Amino acid sequence: MSFDVHDLDAFILVGSVVTFLAILAVRVSTGAGLPSLLVYLLMGVALGESGAGIQFENYEVAHAVGFAALAMILAEGGLTTSWSEMRGCIRLGVSLATLGVAVSVTVVALGAHYLLGMPWELAILLGAVTSPTDAAAVFSVLRVVPLPKRLTGTLEAESGLNDAPTVVLVTLISSGAVDDHGVPALLGIVVYELVIGIVLGLAAGYGGAWVMRRAALPSSGLYPLAVMTLTFLGYGVATFVHGSGFAAVYVAALVLGNSELPHRAATRSFAEGLAWLSQIGLFVTLGLLLSPGRITLSTVGLAIVAGLILTLLARPISVLASAVVQPLPWRELSFISWAGLRGAVPIVLTTIPLAEGVDDAERLFDLVFVMVVLYTVLTGPTLPLVARLLRVARRSEPRGLEVEAAPLERIAADLLQVSIAPTSRMHGVEVGELRLPRGASVSMVIRDGETLVPERRTVLRHGDDLLVVTPRKLRWQTEARLRQVSERGRLAQWLVEDPAHRRPT
Repeated sequence: MSFDVHDLDAFILVGSVVTFLAILAVRVSTGAGLPSLLVYLLMGVALGESGAGIQFENYEVAHAVGFAALAMILAEGGLTTSWSEMRGCIRLGVSLATLGVAVSVTVVALGAHYLLGMPWELAILLGAVTSPTDAAAVFSVLRVVPLPKRLTGTLEAESGLNDAPTVVLVTLISSGAVDDHGVPALLGIVVYELVIGIVLGLAAGYGGAWVMRRAALPSSGLYPLAVMTLTFLGYGVATFVHGSGFAAVYVAALVLGNSELPHRAATRSFAEGLAWLSQIGLFVTLGLLLSPGRITLSTVGLAIVAGLILTLLARPISVLASAVVQPLPWRELSFISWAGLRGAVPIVLTTIPLAEGVDDAERLFDLVFVMVVLYTVLTGPTLPLVARLLRVARRSEPRGLEVEAAPLERIAADLLQVSIAPTSRMHGVEVGELRLPRGASVSMVIRDGETLVPERRTVLRHGDDLLVVTPRKLRWQTEARLRQVSERGRLAQWLVEDPAHRRPT
């Protein structure tokens, strides 16, 4: 098949337009509390056979694009996740990613077979592809919902780890390996792949961190590339020895992201950009696969019932079963149950039976596609409301203060950029009244586009941007103090007197 240079020109033109529109759509989706995947999926449908007329039915390509994009998204999630926040809830996260997945698959499969009349193979596949939560959806939505760290850590750990067992499970079912080897052997294969993936991910993470701390690369731009390459090295080695590449890439990224490496902020920004690009390419591709003409009222009805089984039965039961290893209050468990965002992962997993030629795989794809759209619209925007109703919202994290950090590697310090929002009570506070930890200081105030070097009596105002330099070992105290003043004003108690602001363990 020949390839015309004009085809490349057209691809570049359409691709750049779609990507730019998708980037602009992030602001709209974030404002509505929705994961951006819905916009991207609809863009793919609009470009497809029922819209712009692009014909795309290559399931193998969609499967490859999906796995590459998921690996990139998991890498970004690991690099930007704080181990100190996840450590206290890792048992529950692992339990949700393993035991919870098994329970969810069982409940959905039973409901699909006995209530919806699906054949056992299709029913089990439906349970398997819809059980994992979606890392991209969780990372994008939950980071703007003020929650206790153990809740965000639990949900991020679950979404980062549960792709691995479900990919193995769906692949084995689609290839007929269950009939050949039986259920016990299937469970053994899943455990083997997970263990191998985690071990190789740890090796890639710690080994890569050791090398990166000693490497003197000639350009700072090479460090982000090197870190991302190391995470995918873990993925490649794991899949080569038939381990879980997804477990390896997430664990390697988690280790690297929490290591003292040069140019960490640049690395995380680079990973976030690649993850956004991966999401756009992934969701648009999945949208292209959909043929709206195949969607009937029967499909929508089945999707609604299957979604109710998943949301109201399978998810709560799986959360309760998983919480045996680390009990939490019922309010927090209820929120975890409602916050099981699915996103693109279920749709990506349906490309496995499509590529394997499983009977009724297209029907499964259409059903899962409708489920994802309907229940993402239902759960995503309601998370802040549900958090308030269950009283699990984190009150000590005021939204009137936004903090970003840039590293000053040579002196082991961080530069914090603090924006004083209209809701912040830092307005009217003098710089000297901030009472930052000894060694930290406000080095600059940016007001109305102009910069000034503050004195102790400089009064802060709404709309000011502060540049705060702090030793890295005191960063948590400095951030906590800034948030404390932003929430309570100049009369806020000193840090060590307030147990709510003790350093997390």
